[in-house]
Amino acid sequence: MTVSETTERGPDGAAPAGDEAPVSRPPGLLALPSYLVGHAARIGHDALVGAVGRYDLRLPHFATLTALADFGPLPQHVLAERLGFQRSHLGAYLDVVEERGLVHRARDKADRRRQVVGLTEEGAALQRRLLAGAQESQDVFLTALTPAERDTLTGLLRRLLDADDRSRGAAVGARTEER
Repeated sequence: MTVSETTERGPDGAAPAGDEAPVSRPPGLLALPSYLVGHAARIGHDALVGAVGRYDLRLPHFATLTALADFGPLPQHVLAERLGFQRSHLGAYLDVVEERGLVHRARDKADRRRQVVGLTEEGAALQRRLLAGAQESQDVFLTALTPAERDTLTGLLRRLLDADDRSRGAAVGARTEER
């Protein structure tokens, strides 16, 4: 804070009315990465919700379309696992995007008990538009960071997620062996 900024403040240290003062957060919380990540995630999440919402969809619909664009057609239970969704919730999300003609479901020829889900041409086209909008929303969200800092942040967050995925996989494997 400069001398002029100090003198413009009132006796209580508050900025004069009309000026925007940054929110003072507790230093003890600012020292916790999980606190910082949680708050930053909410900002990015809100931006992403807005981008996806312009197409009258929710984030789980976007995630479903993007997973199918990335992996190709998948059995419904595998799609649920890859997205970390409960199967019943995925079924409801699929109902919405199927009704809009964005995905199709068909019986798995190898196992008639299973449904295989894939994108329609319209779904693939919309997913590309959604992804572009999502990337724009993240550019706005991360505007305070340089491109190199964005790459570093993304890389570090992926390492955390990858480590969690590995530990969860190990825990699932251990539970399976116990049976």
